[in-house]
Amino acid sequence: MEFPQLRLLYVLPAFNATKPRRRQKGQPTRLLVVLGSGGHTAEMLSVLQGLDPTLYTHRSYVVSSGDDFSALKAIEFESTMRSAYEQGKRESTKVPSTYDISVVPRARNIHQPLLTTPISSLWCLLACFSILRATGTQSPSDSNADQSSGCSRADDYQYAYPDLIVANGPATAVLIVVASLLLRIFSVPGAEGKMRTIYVESWARVSTLSLSGKILRACGMVNRMLVQWETLGKTGQGEFRGALVQ
Repeated sequence: MEFPQLRLLYVLPAFNATKPRRRQKGQPTRLLVVLGSGGHTAEMLSVLQGLDPTLYTHRSYVVSSGDDFSALKAIEFESTMRSAYEQGKRESTKVPSTYDISVVPRARNIHQPLLTTPISSLWCLLACFSILRATGTQSPSDSNADQSSGCSRADDYQYAYPDLIVANGPATAVLIVVASLLLRIFSVPGAEGKMRTIYVESWARVSTLSLSGKILRACGMVNRMLVQWETLGKTGQGEFRGALVQ
């Protein structure tokens, strides 16, 4: 067996279920959140309700091109979380709490022919590599959005690869996970021990996983597969921890 194959077995969570590294309180931690569109975005932001910005000191939101709705919802979510923090609902800390929004090409457009899907998916995958490596500064089409949101620029605080990736639904989620695995398979400096992944299956999936969920589970590519219906948990398709969408 050649080296890349050994690395693949070592990196895939299904074959190497390692525990996350312990972190000191206040240590800078980057959380990457993949937002789909419409219902997927609403579900993901609902799952993140109660997120402590002092634990995940930088949040990176990934949206597909043309999805201004998800980008604006991320800004709204951050604004609400910041307001709650400033009102004393979150313990004060000296660690800077920042976020950024990055845009990737759509893996597949609505009604796009399957013949051209591999090409658009490849462009999306290539964009995922750069987003994983560093924080972005892109914002929705509204040029004043970043000023009103309090979104800090990436040159204010530099973060390396995400410590944790949380995703649901869209094909972009699969490509983000694939990109993170490739970086670790080829031992890219700084990627080791990073980019643990949690996939949250949609609340709408009652008895079967979505296509993205099926791919990630079959290939053993995520550290945790969370489902929101007991039926899926009982059939061994994921971990059931109750409904996560509020």
